[in-house]
Amino acid sequence: MKRRHSKSSKSDELHSELVQDDEEPNLLCAINESDSNSEDEEEVEIGEVEDDEEDSSEDEDIVEDSSESEEIEDNEDSSQSSDDGDKIEGVDDENKCVSTSKKAVDTPMDETKQLNSATEVDEYATGDTSDEEDIRNTVGNIPLNWYDDHEHIGYDWEGKKIIKCNQGDQLDYFLKQMEDPNFWRTVKDTQTGQDIVLSDKDIELIKRIGAHKIPDKEYDEYAPWIEWFTSEVMEMPLRKFPEHKRSFVPSRDEMKRVSKYVYALKMGWMKSRRAMKAKRKAEREKGPQFYMLWKSDDVAEEMRRIQNHIPAPKRPLPGHNESYNPPEEYLFNEREMKKWEKERKSLGNKKLHFVPQKYNALREVPAYKRLIRERFLRCLDLYMCPRAVKMRLTIEPEDLLPQLPDPKNLQPFPTTMSVVYRGHKDMVRSIAVNVTGQYLASVSDDETLKIWEVNTGRCLNTVPLGGIGRCVVWCPSTRITLVAVAADKKVLLINPKVGDNLAQSKTDRLLGLVPPEEVTKITSERVRTAVNWEHVLSGEQYDVGVRIIINHFKEVKQVAFHSGANYFVSVLPEGQNRAVIVHQLTRRTSQLPFSKPRGLVQAALFHPTKPRLIVATQRHIRIYDLVNQEMVQKLMSNSKWISSIAIHPAGDNMLVGTYDKKLLWFDLDLSCKPYKSLALHSQAIRGVAYHKRYPLFASTSDDESVIVSHGMVYSDLLQNPLIVPLKRFSNHEKFNDFSVFDVVFHPYQPWVFTSGADATIRLYS
Repeated sequence: MKRRHSKSSKSDELHSELVQDDEEPNLLCAINESDSNSEDEEEVEIGEVEDDEEDSSEDEDIVEDSSESEEIEDNEDSSQSSDDGDKIEGVDDENKCVSTSKKAVDTPMDETKQLNSATEVDEYATGDTSDEEDIRNTVGNIPLNWYDDHEHIGYDWEGKKIIKCNQGDQLDYFLKQMEDPNFWRTVKDTQTGQDIVLSDKDIELIKRIGAHKIPDKEYDEYAPWIEWFTSEVMEMPLRKFPEHKRSFVPSRDEMKRVSKYVYALKMGWMKSRRAMKAKRKAEREKGPQFYMLWKSDDVAEEMRRIQNHIPAPKRPLPGHNESYNPPEEYLFNEREMKKWEKERKSLGNKKLHFVPQKYNALREVPAYKRLIRERFLRCLDLYMCPRAVKMRLTIEPEDLLPQLPDPKNLQPFPTTMSVVYRGHKDMVRSIAVNVTGQYLASVSDDETLKIWEVNTGRCLNTVPLGGIGRCVVWCPSTRITLVAVAADKKVLLINPKVGDNLAQSKTDRLLGLVPPEEVTKITSERVRTAVNWEHVLSGEQYDVGVRIIINHFKEVKQVAFHSGANYFVSVLPEGQNRAVIVHQLTRRTSQLPFSKPRGLVQAALFHPTKPRLIVATQRHIRIYDLVNQEMVQKLMSNSKWISSIAIHPAGDNMLVGTYDKKLLWFDLDLSCKPYKSLALHSQAIRGVAYHKRYPLFASTSDDESVIVSHGMVYSDLLQNPLIVPLKRFSNHEKFNDFSVFDVVFHPYQPWVFTSGADATIRLYS
């Protein structure tokens, strides 16, 4: 315990010196200001050192009170010569002085507070100096960067803010570095932000700690050992109860471990020290063993990452032409040199990739320019192209095809061509079948609309359009007989004058009603500049069946009716934000559903069961809710150009044809990406269609083919649709790189109609 008290006393003296020498740097800015203003009121002064530096390295703290002054002197010689009790008392006195001076320096108070503090019990009287630290900042052990944005850095013991001191900029830092002689010994207190100048003792202490020495240079680390506990064994035990049985009975775990070691020694898995020593001696007597680095040529090369590895073929040995002094017959003459130069840049197998040259001595041979390149390629060949024995796959091509049902089990579907409708003089672009399935309408580039009887193939009516017919569609209602035709920039609503007379008269009455001017005045200017309704009440057009002409500002490509027969949509690809126009038949009004362009619109359809509008642009398909007026789904076609779309009668699946020869099947409930991508055609697909009753769909292409496929959609959502190609028809002829344009199914029978560039319409049944 002597050594401990002497060490603590030394640290107390060292701390008191730090307090005396560095009084001003350790004080806060606010305290410095108060001290400078009240120098006369300070009650703590630093005394002079009375002892010489040779006799003692300790300083004295002088504390002056208002009533009395005391001087406490403690020299090393007197402390060393005194006994243990005197040393402990000296330590207590020093601790009292240190604590009193520390309080006086850190927190200057009035005389009353100092008198009260002098009468208090010193907490360091027992010699415990573990918490004797100069802590003014009471924020605790927290990151100080939390106070970067504040003007203070913490709080003192009285709860007041500790204001940050002005640190200056880089120029002040440089000037301070050049002018201040104590700059090298100045450190910064992170808790208060003050600069502290280290004393000589502090620097010596830091150096000793950095050199891994004891901080106190006067501490004797080789002092005689004090035996705190006796090493003599007591004859009588301290416990009054006998030892337990397990203390002298052999351990069962140790017995199992020993038996395991014995068994390992018997089996040769473990060797004793004597055996290991004999083995090392035999190896030393045997001498070093040499082996080939790359093994021998007769041993196969092994590679862990490749099974049944075949070693790479060895490089051929150099021949006479690669010698530095080859025979004359191996050197090139002028003709061989020209031939070699000619074949130099060829990719074929050359006999030699270098020109043999002759040198007088081996030292005259220059370095080979392609050495590193050839070695690198050789390493790539060995690493990237390893040879291995592989079993040949015995898979038949038929096994790679999916197991599809027999087409005979999927009947009925069209198998033969039954009727050919001839009468148009140019390409037939679009066809449509009425709701009853008795009549067929077609438009052609000869600017006419023809009405055909399906069963007989007879042309019943011909209507001049005044422009190239792009699209024709029948009204889905059975009460009226109405055909909508898109020709150039017009949409013609025509009464075909076929079928029931009552339905014809209802159609004339419906289309003959002219809405009042008040309805037309409500229409916005944006709609009026895009669409204009024109009623035909008499004349030649009225005689042929034209009842209403809807003029558009751009060319109309497609027309599609809603299942309710009151609305229909027209598509203008060049219309930008007015590319899709929805028309209402009863009120003779039009609407523009989009205010921003969505791309180059290719087609538009109404959902068969929900109030939704499906718009197909060049690469995407968007589905809009007409009630909430928002987009509910966006389909990604992963193709360059969409040509046509068709929706399943149930409304859960969609068929998309593209100009890049893809036929896409979308499951709207499954994903926004295609469920199946069918590569059935070799050229651009022009039209796709679903049958309304049978699980059939068809597609037409410029490769002169019409493909009918089976597409069964199950009511069970967990079962995927079954898609099976059934029949391929190639009866249309090609004309100006066009072949088959449109395809339509019969509403009741498993029949399909196609229109082609050869001015014919064909029925397959």
